[in-house]
Amino acid sequence: MATSGINLSQNSSSQGTGIDVTTIVDQIIFTEQAPERIWQQQQLALAAQTSSLNSLSSGVNALKDKVQALSDLSGVFSSQLATSSRLDLVSVSAQPNAAAGAHTLVIDHLATVSSYYTEPVTNSSTTLAHGTLTLSGGQGTNLITIDATNDTLDKLSTFINAHNYGVQTSVINDADGARLALVSKTSGLPGDLTVTLNNTGLVFHKSADGINAGFSLDAVPLSSTTNTVSSPVPGVTLNLLAVSPGTPITISVGPDTAGITQAINDFVSAYNSAIGSVTSQFRTGANSSAGPLASSSALRSVQGSLLSDVAFSITGNNGLVNLASLGIDLQNDGTLSVDKSKLSTALTTQFADVKTFFNLLPAALAIISAAT
Repeated sequence: MATSGINLSQNSSSQGTGIDVTTIVDQIIFTEQAPERIWQQQQLALAAQTSSLNSLSSGVNALKDKVQALSDLSGVFSSQLATSSRLDLVSVSAQPNAAAGAHTLVIDHLATVSSYYTEPVTNSSTTLAHGTLTLSGGQGTNLITIDATNDTLDKLSTFINAHNYGVQTSVINDADGARLALVSKTSGLPGDLTVTLNNTGLVFHKSADGINAGFSLDAVPLSSTTNTVSSPVPGVTLNLLAVSPGTPITISVGPDTAGITQAINDFVSAYNSAIGSVTSQFRTGANSSAGPLASSSALRSVQGSLLSDVAFSITGNNGLVNLASLGIDLQNDGTLSVDKSKLSTALTTQFADVKTFFNLLPAALAIISAAT
């Protein structure tokens, strides 16, 4: 009885060696493992396809997010950017509802916080004379009594801070002794402090008045109790940093073109990554081979949809009808490139038209549909 593929001949070159059992057994095992090797090859092929599908899915989902960021009515195109010609004097921020425009600001003085300090006593535990004083400002007028419960600076500071007097106190120590410092919790004129009717033996000195910020916006004189001002221009917040008497500051409010440009570049980068991943599956040549999904008709459909979506066009819209008219051109290899100058001009001179185009861009739905 003969076994196919197995050599049972004796080794003529060896004297008395008989049948080569090891070789025969290896041949039998190799033959029996043929189905297993096929399964292993299939598993490797499936693993490669799964890896490619996951990569493609990740790329398409990233592209979906970038397209939605551009087409979302409440997204980047609704953002407003406020700028200051003198960031050392005022910083600004804008909400989406801020009206575009330019304003002239002059800062005459900043809002200040009122404060007091006492003349020094020996130390913070020195017993103080008993008596009363009246503290006004912050939270109205309050009568403060110094008695056995609070007759040291440490105790008095704790006592005042525990009450709603509108001030924050602390004990300051130096070579001359200990002082009580009082700082208003409210800036501007409403928080201006005064100490009157004092018969406690403590001597108070006012170190700063509480005054409102004074400034003009578009030649209109205004004031604010704080240096953060949000009421004069709806949707715009001014953070006053320093005075600028006679120095006009230009505050400009308009679309965040830098943020929009970045969002468009992010879209182009995500598209190039997605189309590159698809195209690489079909690439063949001396230095490359087709990918695991090269035979997939669904992948061909995705490729066609991606290329079709970036060719999307509308009518009218003052000439901004497709990506190319915005400076986003389709290259021979299927990727996109951005003409920075052309895109900048479009955003500067035809912002509303650029916004309209991206709001109508249906690519998000097409890409998602094709990928799934």
